[in-house]
Amino acid sequence: MGVMKSRPAAHATPMPASGPRPPASLYLAAPFSMGYVDFFTFLIPLYGLSLGLDAAEIGILVGARSIVALFLSIHIGVLMDRFGTRAVTLVFVWIGMALAPLFPLAPNFWALLLLQLVNGAAVSFAWSGAQTLIAQLSEGDARHIGRFTFFARLGSTTAPIVGGAVWDLGGAWPAYLLGCAWGAILTLALLRSPEAEFFAPQSATGTNRSRFRARDAWPRGSDYVSSILLIAIPAVAVSMAVITMRNTTYSLQTSVYVVYLDQIALVGTTIGLLFAAAEIASGIGALFAGRAMHLGNPQRTMLSGTVLSILLIAATPLLGGIFGLLLLFQIARGWLEGVIQPVILSVQARAVGRDQQGAVVGLRQTGQRLSSILIPPVMGGLADRFGTSQSFLIYGASMLPLCGLLALILRRLRSGKKRSVGGSPQEGIRLPPG
Repeated sequence: MGVMKSRPAAHATPMPASGPRPPASLYLAAPFSMGYVDFFTFLIPLYGLSLGLDAAEIGILVGARSIVALFLSIHIGVLMDRFGTRAVTLVFVWIGMALAPLFPLAPNFWALLLLQLVNGAAVSFAWSGAQTLIAQLSEGDARHIGRFTFFARLGSTTAPIVGGAVWDLGGAWPAYLLGCAWGAILTLALLRSPEAEFFAPQSATGTNRSRFRARDAWPRGSDYVSSILLIAIPAVAVSMAVITMRNTTYSLQTSVYVVYLDQIALVGTTIGLLFAAAEIASGIGALFAGRAMHLGNPQRTMLSGTVLSILLIAATPLLGGIFGLLLLFQIARGWLEGVIQPVILSVQARAVGRDQQGAVVGLRQTGQRLSSILIPPVMGGLADRFGTSQSFLIYGASMLPLCGLLALILRRLRSGKKRSVGGSPQEGIRLPPG
C-alpha cells in the first residue's frame, strides 16, 4: 500500500451547512465505483452456470461477496480516516483489477468462493471509499451528494448491460478483462480527484506524518468500539434506523417481490423493466436531495419518505397485478428512495467530524450488509407460511409501527434540544434545525 499520510485529530470538526463544489472527476468516479460492484455481481451467476454449478451453489457465491465486507467495513472506514480516503480506495480498486482475470481460471465452486470473498469485499470497499470522498470533498452538502448518487445510478444501470453484452460476444475472458478496464477508468478518475483536505500532505519537515505498517491492516477492537459509539449521536442513530428501514424495501424487492411477480405470470423481461424503472427514477430523485434538505427538518423528511416507500411496496398485492399500477408504484418508490439516500448521507456526514467520515460510512455499510443478509430469509419464511400476498401486508403492518416509534423518539429529541440552553457546536450539527 506504500506510504500514506494522516493528520491526528485533536477533536472532531463538524461539517459546515454547505460545502465546496467537488471536482468533475469525482462524478466520473461515481458510476464506475458503484458499477464496479454491480459488474461482478452480474457476472458471477453467468460464469457459475457455465461451469455447471447448481442454483444453491450460485446463491452461496452471490451472498459470499458481502461476508468479508460485513465484518471489515468499519475497519476499512477507519483506515480511510487514518491514512487518506483516496489512497485506501485506490488499493482496493487495484485488488479488484488484479483478481478479475483470475475468475476465468477458477475451475470449480471452491476457487470461485475464495475469489468472491476477497473480490467482493474489494469492490465494496472501493464503492465505500467513493462515498466517503464525496462526503469529505463536498463537506456533507446534500446537493452534491445527490448529483454523485445520480451518476452512481448510471453505473448500476449500465454495468449489467455492458457486462452481459460482452459476455454474449466473447464469454468469460473478455467479460472479466472488461472488469480490469473498468477499474482502470475508476483509477484515473480517483487520481484526478484530490485527497480530502483533512489528509492533505504536510511539509516534508512536518512531524505529524505517519507510515502505514503491517499491523495497521489488522482490525483493532478500539476502532470498532469508537465507530459503534457514533450511534450515541442522535442524528447518526436516527439516520441509521431510517436507512435500515429503507433497506428493507430493497431486500423485499429482490426476494419476495420477484416471487410475487412470477406468480402473477409476469415474464422476466417485464420484471426487469419494473426494476429498471425504479433505478432510473431513483437516479432522478437523487437530484432533488438538495432541495429536500431545505424543505424542513432533514430527519423528518427522510423518515416520512421512508414511510411512503414502505406503503408503496406493501400495497403491491392490492394492485391486482395490473402492470401500469405496478410500474407507477415502482417509479414513485424509486424516486422517493433516490431523494432519501443523499439526505441520509448528508445528515450523517454533518453529524460527525472530518476525521470520522470513513468510520460512519463503515458503520452504515455494516448495518446495510447485516439487514441484507437477515431480511430476505425472514420475508421468505413469512411468504412460505402465510402466502406471498399476505407477507407484503404483514411487512407493512410490522414496519409502520416501528416508523411511528421512531417519529416519537425524534420528536422527543427535538423537544429536548429546544429546551436545552447552549451546548457544543457539534450539537447543532447533529440535529439540524427544522
